[in-house]
Amino acid sequence: MSTFEANAAEFLAGKRIAVVGVSRSQQKTGNAIYKALRKRGYQTYAINPGAETIEGDKAYPDIASIPEKLDGVMIIAKPAVADQIMPQCVEAKVPMVWMHENALFGAAASSVSSSAADLGRENGIKVIAGGCPMMFLDFGHKCMRWILGAAGKLPKD
Repeated sequence: MSTFEANAAEFLAGKRIAVVGVSRSQQKTGNAIYKALRKRGYQTYAINPGAETIEGDKAYPDIASIPEKLDGVMIIAKPAVADQIMPQCVEAKVPMVWMHENALFGAAASSVSSSAADLGRENGIKVIAGGCPMMFLDFGHKCMRWILGAAGKLPKD
């Protein structure tokens, strides 16, 4: 098992996950991941400072507003948003943060910020910089994970 797969398994073993990058537009990648996690029994928290509800659930403006201790934060937004969210994760003592990246589209569809990853790691947060949790949640994406793995295109951490 690769480090990426082990870290993904650890992240997905948590049950309270905040998702940054969910939108009022239900067609966004963040919403698809949010719904997939919720459907599989995770306690999900939508982070969107411009919305009161997302997918019928209460939306939160930031990490500090969430009433429970989080097991992880999934970031599906621009790298600049990851730079804003990571200090909040440090403050809240979130143990894991996953910054989404669509391996097929690379930087054009990436949430990965090297400065956010560095800040998280310097403060004891396990950071997954790239990849997508859907590669572990549904069959079609699992097939994509296998193909990307064979091509050497999965994250190293």
